[in-house]
Amino acid sequence: MAASFRAFSLPIICQTTTNNSHPHALDSLHVRRAAKIADKSAGFTSPHPNFGCVITTAGTVVGEGYLYAQGTKPAEVQAVEAAGELCRGATAYVNMEPGDCHGDHTAVSALVKAGIARVVVGIRHPLQHLRGHAVRALRSEGLQVDVLGEDLKSKIVQTRFIGKKSVWAVFLSNTYCKEALKSCLIVNAPLIYRAASRVPFSVLKYAMTLDGKIAASSGHASWISSKESRFRVLELRGRSDAIIVGGNTVRKDNPRLTARHGGGHVPIRIVMSQTLNLPEVANLWDISSVPTIVVTQRGARKSFQKFLASKGVEVVEFDILNPRDVMEYFYNRGYLSIFWECGGTLAASAISSGIIHKVFAFVAPKIIGGKNAPTPIGELGMVEMTQALDLIDFSYEQDLLTKRIIGKGREFGGLYIFETEVPKSIVCLGVVTPFKLHCRLDIGPDMLISGFLQPLPDPTPVIPSVNETYAIDPFVTPYESSIIFFYKTWDLYGAFSNFSPHPIQMADENGEYQTWPSVEHYYQAHKFVGVNDPVARDCVEGIKSAKSPEEAARMGRTMQRQHPDL
Repeated sequence: MAASFRAFSLPIICQTTTNNSHPHALDSLHVRRAAKIADKSAGFTSPHPNFGCVITTAGTVVGEGYLYAQGTKPAEVQAVEAAGELCRGATAYVNMEPGDCHGDHTAVSALVKAGIARVVVGIRHPLQHLRGHAVRALRSEGLQVDVLGEDLKSKIVQTRFIGKKSVWAVFLSNTYCKEALKSCLIVNAPLIYRAASRVPFSVLKYAMTLDGKIAASSGHASWISSKESRFRVLELRGRSDAIIVGGNTVRKDNPRLTARHGGGHVPIRIVMSQTLNLPEVANLWDISSVPTIVVTQRGARKSFQKFLASKGVEVVEFDILNPRDVMEYFYNRGYLSIFWECGGTLAASAISSGIIHKVFAFVAPKIIGGKNAPTPIGELGMVEMTQALDLIDFSYEQDLLTKRIIGKGREFGGLYIFETEVPKSIVCLGVVTPFKLHCRLDIGPDMLISGFLQPLPDPTPVIPSVNETYAIDPFVTPYESSIIFFYKTWDLYGAFSNFSPHPIQMADENGEYQTWPSVEHYYQAHKFVGVNDPVARDCVEGIKSAKSPEEAARMGRTMQRQHPDL
């Protein structure tokens, strides 16, 4: 199969396999694999990073694991357990430096005790009070530690001028290294953006017709995108802590904003309305499955605020309601990422406020027309094309195109190796650059265009420093070994967390000690302990067996809302 383009008279035949003669290319592939499996837990690990670990012996993967959810077994521990005795002398690859936020250095200890000889780190930890600690700890135990873009980059440069063949290997290694480094940054983009910008990572999503409309002139919008695209949106929602809409969306669409396919992470729902001109009957006021927060201007419709409160909806007032202040508020509440599914007016306000970091645009092959039909982005005050906002690191996904070009591809270490004639500008030796294509056949006839509005920041935040920590409590330093520190990304100085994965033993009503996976498991279950009701007893057992503290919290809170009598 050949992909022919007039601009290129000599198409390149890409029949590439991995060049094992240069080990850094293989290192990069395994780091990308670690980032890929880390992405499986997106949404579950919040507010902690997504961690993945791959262990290899002689280039062969013998064990891997990823952090399933906040408060569960670290990725490194899972990979060590999977590899078993094969860990002796092996190499471990991690997409991010272990955070050891549990206070007991579980991840580092697992690698050291297993006999791992070398660790390749994708990126250092983006939070300064954890940055470099695990790297130093591993090196102090005698392990070789290479950080992508730092140690490996310097070694590549040393071989740069040793003949034409080595220069080609250098080119390959540098290309693989850049792609691996980018994958490590992107898989934890919410944490990195949040640490640098002091607002949650915000993603704007919209679906529009080919002529740029998000609804007909009448306001009817069901459905612009395909069923496959809408299912993809559910997946994107599940990666976020909250979904935000405006008042117009509530009035016209009456959305539920839930993961209707069931299971998975369920984000909070947020409504922004300046006047609270909202209907009394709306799906978002049903909080039996997931809470809703309404943010509004101070003093707006006090009677309606009381109505919402009676429904269990939380209302937060702002002196002046604007996206920047709202995001700073939710940053302080600990939110890591926000998914914006609003109309054009609110979207324009959010973009103008500088709080939108990434855009997902689903473009359907339809034309609706209409002079007054709404568009995805309202007025931004731009009068010349030179003022237009360019997406950074953008990519496309579309069924027909990916089938046509990737039809003969095969995957190796997370990269697609192509065996077809393609133009050099699209694919070069299995690395998609600069025009990116993704083999995702799940958006039907639509095209998905995504990209960043703001560049990935340097993952080296300036807070919290040791001096700042000392200023808060001059009697305690963060390096006293007798103190166990727990952290969440919104707590700059470390705070004890119910979600910390430390099992506790507590006496039951008969005085017998029971082991609970975390404080949160114990706390949620004991809302219903001692209640003589089979529903309550089943709930207690379900909470105790929950895979993660977050799931235990969700089960307990849902039961509390649905059965307040228990």
